[in-house]
Amino acid sequence: MAKAGGRPTAALVLGKQERDYLERQVRRQRVARSMSERCRIILRCADGIQSKVVAAELGVHEHTVGKWRRRFLKDRIEGLLDEVRPHRPRTIDDDQFAAVIERTLRSKPDDATHWSIRSMAGVTGFSHTTIRRIWSAFGLQPHRSETFKLSSDPLFVDKVRDIVGLYLSPPNRALVLSVDEKAKSRCSTASSRSCR
Repeated sequence: MAKAGGRPTAALVLGKQERDYLERQVRRQRVARSMSERCRIILRCADGIQSKVVAAELGVHEHTVGKWRRRFLKDRIEGLLDEVRPHRPRTIDDDQFAAVIERTLRSKPDDATHWSIRSMAGVTGFSHTTIRRIWSAFGLQPHRSETFKLSSDPLFVDKVRDIVGLYLSPPNRALVLSVDEKAKSRCSTASSRSCR
C-alpha cells in the first residue's frame, strides 16, 4: 500500500493471536482509554484502511496513527505499551524537603502573616516551582487560614520523611493509602449503630 503522494507504507498483517488480543483489549471494560485507542488504530490499519481515514474515524491526529503503526510494526504488541520515561535525578534530599515543610508549618515570615511561594523560595534558595510542587504534594496552603491547620503530632516531620520518597521518586505501580484518624475517633465516640 502506498500513501497518496508519499512514500509506501508497509503492510500491517496481524496473526490470529495478535488480532484476538487487540479485539479483547477494545472490548474490555477496565482498560486504559489510551491502550484501547491504540488497539483500535492497529485493527483498522490491519483492515487496509489509510492512516488519514483511521484518524478521522477515531478522532485522532494522522501522526498519532502513524506513530502507533510504526511502533507496532517494529515491536508488535510490546510496541503499544507505554515506554518508561527517564526523569531527572533528584536535586533535593529528604532533609531539605522536610525542612521546607517544617518551616511552612511552624513559622511565619517577618514581614507577612503567612508564607507565599515566592517568599518561601527566597529564604530557602529553591525555585518557586520547587516550592509549589512540595506544597502541592502535601496540600499545604498557608494563605488559606480558614482551612489550614497545623498538625499537633510531635512525629509529623518524621512521618513526612517516611513518605516523601513516594512523592519525589515513586516506584512503578505504587499504591498509597491514607486513613483519616479523625473519622476513626469520631466513630469510636458515636453509637455503634451509626458507625456500621
